[in-house]
Amino acid sequence: MSRFSFEYPWVFALILLFVLCAYKCKERSLAIFFPHLSELMASSVARRSWANLLKWLGIVMAITALASPVITEDLGESKKKGRDIVMVLDSSDSMRQRGFDPNDFLKTKFDVVKAVVEDFVKKRINDRIGLVTFADIAFIASPLTFEKSFLRDVVRLQHLGVAGKRTAINDALVQAYRLLDKSDAKSKVVILLTDGIDNMSRIGFDDVRKLVKQSSKEVKLYTIGIGRPGDYNAAYLDALAKAGGGMLFEARNADDLARVYAQIDRLEKSEIKAKKILRHTYLYIYPLIVAIIALLSYLFLRSRV
Repeated sequence: MSRFSFEYPWVFALILLFVLCAYKCKERSLAIFFPHLSELMASSVARRSWANLLKWLGIVMAITALASPVITEDLGESKKKGRDIVMVLDSSDSMRQRGFDPNDFLKTKFDVVKAVVEDFVKKRINDRIGLVTFADIAFIASPLTFEKSFLRDVVRLQHLGVAGKRTAINDALVQAYRLLDKSDAKSKVVILLTDGIDNMSRIGFDDVRKLVKQSSKEVKLYTIGIGRPGDYNAAYLDALAKAGGGMLFEARNADDLARVYAQIDRLEKSEIKAKKILRHTYLYIYPLIVAIIALLSYLFLRSRV
């Protein structure tokens, strides 16, 4: 969107001063600047009219240039940057369990998790979000991105069995922290969700907890255990969350899980002031050129005998 304006519109008040002077100071100014006016005046009425027109055109255009005409284009908002969040989702075989959603017993845990995660992603407008999925192996399903529609599509495309059947929580966390290594965001968050116990990682618990603790000043870790008591190791997840400066959440059903993500959304709210990008195109040079040409032409006509 573009708009035309003047930076100094009050300068146009000078036109009134020139008009006033044309009537009140005319003879005196002519006597001072053109003492031999009678000899320099053009003989024809047409020439005098043209000279007068050029004089006022020059004056008005010079004042217009001083008023600084400008076209301002609104190029939209600058890229707003909030937090960098990596979501780590368990896609092991235990996520096939049904009955997690009391409103739809046919849905698997993984179906419910994907729906809740999609909603969470949709709300995080100003954040970059990445996705790590794990089972036997952990892999980066999406790098950190602002493109929420793309990320929601990636979440929908996740399927059980692609990464295996077992659970490699520690390896998944290492992948998540590696994804944040190159991030320059001031606030970084990892959200780990699992319904199982680590039984496949190549990296030990002590090593991963050390990594989490060393990074706690830059990266906050939230852990979420879903399912029945005993499905996951709550003490294990709590220890990781505390090492990462975050906390453990537990969800027994789909409604609990939705509330957990809503709480994390509130805890990690991004408060950012939007900055508009404006492009200014200054146009003073055009009336200035017209003013110079008009006044030079005026002087030329007035000098004709």
